[in-house]
Amino acid sequence: MSLGKMSRCFCTVCRPEKVIDSDGFSKTVESIVAENIRCFREGRHGTERWVNLSTFSNVTDLFRIRTDPSVQITASDILYCGGKRFRIFSVENIRGKGMYTEILAERMEPSVG
Repeated sequence: MSLGKMSRCFCTVCRPEKVIDSDGFSKTVESIVAENIRCFREGRHGTERWVNLSTFSNVTDLFRIRTDPSVQITASDILYCGGKRFRIFSVENIRGKGMYTEILAERMEPSVG
């Protein structure tokens, strides 16, 4: 992975939280964890790497981002990139150095009906 690929797109990470209003009803609100993060997005295709990732059958995209020590990204977060919404399946520190994070995510399509 080269550092030049990081500038291809920007993404935002949001964390869903349940909030109870004054009438006692709960609703889910997304709070922004980090925004305008430089990332490299790779869609699913027929390379050997994606064959090895076949255990994550729902994963549609792989993201690589620069790690920010003040931000903790978890599998329960939502990622927005290019106007699309992604559910995070896995977050991994690349090579254990704490410089880059690899995120496997599934594109969330709105249901019709």
